[in-house]
Amino acid sequence: MDYKKSKAATTTTTRDLNSLEARTGNIYEAVMVCSKRANQIGIEIKEELNRKLEEFANYTDNLEEVFENREQIEISKFYERMPKHTLIALDEFERDQIYVRKAE
Repeated sequence: MDYKKSKAATTTTTRDLNSLEARTGNIYEAVMVCSKRANQIGIEIKEELNRKLEEFANYTDNLEEVFENREQIEISKFYERMPKHTLIALDEFERDQIYVRKAE
């Protein structure tokens, strides 16, 4: 999924617990589903960011050669402004975009 185009809020908002509970029938189960999805999203975003920043990796340990790369700064700022992975997961859960399967 393209998290860059996510419509999730960038700040924390109050949620109605009854609407979260309605999908699974148990608030704790709903929180666990969102938590597991948030972990998946966080890992995907981190891997994507590491791939992009790998281009700028400097493997020399010379303190005098510190470069300020404009592109690297812009990439970092973009990922800092993105909604947190927990908010993206909650948004997906509220929009019924998460498939929930029980092991029973």
